[in-house]
Amino acid sequence: MEGIISLTLLVFLALLMPGVVNRTRAVMAGRRGVRFFQHLHNVGTLLQKGAVYSPSAGFIFRAAPAVCLGATFTALLLLPFGTHGALLSFNGDVVLFAYLLALGRAALILAAMETGSSFEGMGAAREALYGALAEPALLLTAGTLALVTGQTSFARIFASAGSLPPQMLIVMGLILYVAIKLIIVETGRIPVDDPRTHLELTMVHEVMVLDYCGADLALLHVAEWLKAAALATLAANAVASAFAFNPLTVLALALAQAAAIGVVESLQARNKLARNATYILTITALAFVVFMLAYVLQQNITIG
Repeated sequence: MEGIISLTLLVFLALLMPGVVNRTRAVMAGRRGVRFFQHLHNVGTLLQKGAVYSPSAGFIFRAAPAVCLGATFTALLLLPFGTHGALLSFNGDVVLFAYLLALGRAALILAAMETGSSFEGMGAAREALYGALAEPALLLTAGTLALVTGQTSFARIFASAGSLPPQMLIVMGLILYVAIKLIIVETGRIPVDDPRTHLELTMVHEVMVLDYCGADLALLHVAEWLKAAALATLAANAVASAFAFNPLTVLALALAQAAAIGVVESLQARNKLARNATYILTITALAFVVFMLAYVLQQNITIG
């Protein structure tokens, strides 16, 4: 029962986050903006439309949206939501979590390449590069949590909530910062990518889904929401475990991350493509620094 409640809250968060991002951007720009749940209306419209496939598209292209959504949804099953436990839990599930997200990305990359489009091929190459650079940051983040608690399962990691020393709040706060950056990279938001752009030569994620329409495109949108919710919940659980580990705090921290992404998109311009690799490597470097800081704090090593 706890796992079902946790999964329900995670899906609820996934449906809220795009609305929070859009509303934050509208407020920052002094606009009224679209309706809060406009993204749900858009997906509902797509689900009512049929799919059109290119003659060069094969079974990989047709299966990729379902694989992407299925892999991301399965990753949600491994996450607790505050005091509500995960639906699935076993030793080493922190590694499975990272590679389930990678599976969804790999399916989309292969689908883009199968179309034979040069534009989608460029987007797939960029996505593969960004994914390879960002994946160590996610693994280091999970590794930091495992190091601090001595567990390799998310359920057991967060079961020790409240027993962490006060100085670990610094580590958890930095994990939250890294998670916001990872969400930006993984979901193709500004400054790494712009989901609203129409210039194929500068697209990353959006160019890979150019040939999708109807229900297939709807599945990809939902998969993106679930991925953002998974990463936000992971970081929110980490921070909440250091001071107030309950579902309401986790939900508030996760929505705060969505608001932070909206602020970033309002205040920053998109990076030049040549700078994106450096930007993502900086995230990985920060994740490594957080890992080492957690090690030093745990060992009570004094420097100087």
